[in-house]
Amino acid sequence: MKPQVRILIYSILFFLYLTSTHFFLELNEKFKGDGFVTLGVGFGILNLIYAFTALKWKPLLNVLCAVGIAALAMFLALQFTNLHLLVDYDPYQVKTAIFANAVLSIIFWEIVYQVKIRKSK
Repeated sequence: MKPQVRILIYSILFFLYLTSTHFFLELNEKFKGDGFVTLGVGFGILNLIYAFTALKWKPLLNVLCAVGIAALAMFLALQFTNLHLLVDYDPYQVKTAIFANAVLSIIFWEIVYQVKIRKSK
């Protein structure tokens, strides 16, 4: 996959992460469940869609990468917000967590892509 195509796909994925977070949180309020579970499942579904449409690897690899990246990115985003680095700009650390999750997910997808490409050569 060309770098320009990957950048375009990552930009779309970043936009989807940012815009779908509000939808997932509203869905969580309707179901009255745990917010972290709802966000994790929602981001996992976004990752699955990305994996099956853009990467087109083996199904088991797609599912493992999508779920693993969603869980790891969400965990690290929460740990990043615990650092309280941007308290002056985001007092409740919500925007920080959303942006950190989106950026970390894209970084992890690129790492997985690079590992897969180098391993197949």
